[in-house]
Amino acid sequence: MTDIWFKAGEATVLAAEGQATDAMPEVLIGSVRGPVGQAVASMMGQVQGHTRMFVVRDLNQLVRPLTMMTTKATIHTAEYVDLLGGVVQAAMGDAIIDCVSEGILPKDEVDELAMIIMVWLDPRCAEDPDLDKADLYRTNYEATKLAISRAIKGEPSIDELIANRKSVKHYALEGVIDY
Repeated sequence: MTDIWFKAGEATVLAAEGQATDAMPEVLIGSVRGPVGQAVASMMGQVQGHTRMFVVRDLNQLVRPLTMMTTKATIHTAEYVDLLGGVVQAAMGDAIIDCVSEGILPKDEVDELAMIIMVWLDPRCAEDPDLDKADLYRTNYEATKLAISRAIKGEPSIDELIANRKSVKHYALEGVIDY
């Protein structure tokens, strides 16, 4: 049985210049016997516009720990689905396996854990004839790995958040408030 009950993490990795391939996964990790396992099981049905699927590295390569992915943006096109279920899913699958092989996730507990990853895939990616799929892979791989690591480590800590409360502000607040 795992001691990892309910851990959350997130990360942002920015796109290369001229791309809309920013990755911003939000990860929930926990025991298959706890609330995370229950949440994964309850996500087995589909919701229109927000596809849910297990993360696979490729055909017949379901990752461990079992991971359900879903979108933050509403899906409107087949091109979007192709990117989500292709490059993005493969990048996340590789990142998860590397987290296990590097000891970020405990190898001996992979069948006791479940994860949910909420995925940001900018809708502009599906419409961009000059989309850099290698950059889309890079950002999603790096961000997934970082989000998992932060979840396991409990980062940022509450002390870090309190310490940077007046020095770090959300980008959307530029010109809105001053610290």
